[in-house]
Amino acid sequence: MIQVEATIESARRGPGLRADLRTAVLDATAALLITAAIFAWLYARVRSGTSATLAVMPYLADADTYLMYWLCQAFGWTALLWAWLTTVLGLVRSSARPAWSRLSPVAVERWHRATSLTTIGLMFAHAFWFFAELVRSNEHGLDWAGRFGTAFVEVFVPGGYQSGTGRVAILLGLLAFYLAIPLGLAYYLRARTGARVWRALHRFVIAVYVLSVWHTLLYGTNVWFDGWPRTTLWVLQLPVAALLLARLLAPARPAERLGRTRGVLVTGRRAVALLAVVGAIGALVAVVVSGRDGGRTPGAHHSAGLSVLPWMVWLGFAVFTVAVVVAVALVRRAERGSPVR
Repeated sequence: MIQVEATIESARRGPGLRADLRTAVLDATAALLITAAIFAWLYARVRSGTSATLAVMPYLADADTYLMYWLCQAFGWTALLWAWLTTVLGLVRSSARPAWSRLSPVAVERWHRATSLTTIGLMFAHAFWFFAELVRSNEHGLDWAGRFGTAFVEVFVPGGYQSGTGRVAILLGLLAFYLAIPLGLAYYLRARTGARVWRALHRFVIAVYVLSVWHTLLYGTNVWFDGWPRTTLWVLQLPVAALLLARLLAPARPAERLGRTRGVLVTGRRAVALLAVVGAIGALVAVVVSGRDGGRTPGAHHSAGLSVLPWMVWLGFAVFTVAVVVAVALVRRAERGSPVR
């Protein structure tokens, strides 16, 4: 009897972090190869003078001097690609599987966890190479300790970067990075927190992806101006929005499906979520069809002011934090009233 209970508990807990890290080795290797290809492409465009980044920061035309900056950019683009991939896999796994689908839920979940771990690593590498570039290029006459300290604050402390668009863009990127760690790794603590709490926390991980895309649109100089690169980035959001809608309409867990839940709060919350996703899909289609989203105009980027200020981001983050706390509190309350299923 004890052995049977131990087997059931082991199956419930599933694979641990070490097993997923081993699975992520192949995934991370592929990510590094793609990063190298992106770096070579960015480097070649700078050397040929065709990079859109040079219209924003012409001093970066010396590609050899700013190698670490271009490494930062390459890791950033791979991180966004992997964030897109793991978000898609997560939505596919948490949605009801169509009868015609040949995808194994176990395989999808395994690769979702692996790509999630890789994404966190790529996000750190993106920030690290930016940090290294700031340490190298600091021209304020500081010693090495001063260079490291200043660069650390600007790159790793939310709100520490105080120049131009980066005041908002880097803040968004850091919030995405720091949220990805607890929300992404909460899976491995579910034996302590409980499955319900883990699911409640993990639902908020979509915010990491939204912040990552927002960060890129604001500070990704390769998509700084309207045009096909920026439009392509928007096109890639359509499948994410469609899968999110499918996840809301037909979740994998039967207890979460429409008509199975009770309560005005739960029904209202799902109605608001559905309306928000439908509205987002409409906005995405409008952007893709028109090819314009309010991005900068070549030659006029210096005159454009910030439409979102840091205090607005912090206010939104505070609201987000309250929502997470309330969601966990409601789950805890439900756990006291009914057994875990």
